[in-house]
Amino acid sequence: MATPLKIAVLDDYQGLSETTFKALDSSSYEVTTFKDTLLPYNHPGTPQDVKDQLVKRLEPFNVICTMRERTPFPADLIARLPNLKLLLTTGNRNAALDLGALKARGIPVAGALDTAARTAGVDSTTEHCVALILAAARNIAHDDLSVKSGGWQTSYALGLAGKVFGTAGLGRLGVKVAKIMNQSFGMRVVAWSRNLTQEAADEQARLAGLPVEDSDGEKTFKVVSKEELFKTADVLSLHLVLSDRSKGIISSADLALMKPTAIFVNTSRGPLVVEQDLLDTLNKGRIRAAALDTFDLEPLPLDSKWRTTSWGRDGRSQVLLTPHMGYVEKGALDVWYQQQVENIKRWQKGEALTLSLY
Repeated sequence: MATPLKIAVLDDYQGLSETTFKALDSSSYEVTTFKDTLLPYNHPGTPQDVKDQLVKRLEPFNVICTMRERTPFPADLIARLPNLKLLLTTGNRNAALDLGALKARGIPVAGALDTAARTAGVDSTTEHCVALILAAARNIAHDDLSVKSGGWQTSYALGLAGKVFGTAGLGRLGVKVAKIMNQSFGMRVVAWSRNLTQEAADEQARLAGLPVEDSDGEKTFKVVSKEELFKTADVLSLHLVLSDRSKGIISSADLALMKPTAIFVNTSRGPLVVEQDLLDTLNKGRIRAAALDTFDLEPLPLDSKWRTTSWGRDGRSQVLLTPHMGYVEKGALDVWYQQQVENIKRWQKGEALTLSLY
């Protein structure tokens, strides 16, 4: 009798994969689900014994199914997994995978997409980003806690109409959020990224079904310098792809330009911002608030300053935190896990994988 193929499903915090993976014949497939995440192998603060623990966890498996970038796979880790034959991720890219090292080992890699949501024009991260902006502007978390603790009207909201929405990045997500803030809340939009031109921004407006200019002749998506973006934005939201080039692209020099009443939002990737610079800015109360869904190290350690600081007190800025929930919707996760199961079957049959990443 053939030995069952050993499959690991990593970082399934909600346990949503279990029903989908039960479709695999238990006599041919042995599936193990992990609901926790160990420290990244390539993180500077990860001790050797934790690296060894991660290797011990992953080493037995022939197929590993990852969830986005929750568990990075650098070359050093891949080299210590001799049994790995297939790696499946979610999304259409994963910067935490060393694709060169995987390809050199002959290990196929494939992603997964929520094609139904994309066809409908729906985007979970856009919804979450707008929710964070509104929650920070309206003091939702602060006021909720105040009411439940016996308080009443201990803060005041920031009205958005006529204010400036600044987006660092004007790609798919940046455009979607900017369109909503412009059309639904009457915010003027300014945009910046290293290679963004006004011509490209005008084309993005057209593709989004917006006029290139408003009735006053102002650009709908006005391209500005990085300095002007930080100086003028009342809400500044990051929509950049993390890469070696963009890591730490936002630092204290940029944050120091922001208005005292401004809100800083990051639903992209934590390392786009120099974390200590942002912590210092917020500890000093230099801006009104920050709303963050992504962090340098995820999950946040229990002793993280993000968790342990009394935000909104003693002159500190308000800080709204969510645990990287921008893409976490049951419907999308179910579709991704189903595609992973289908790719395992295709791989076993020698067929081409859906959404191969190289």
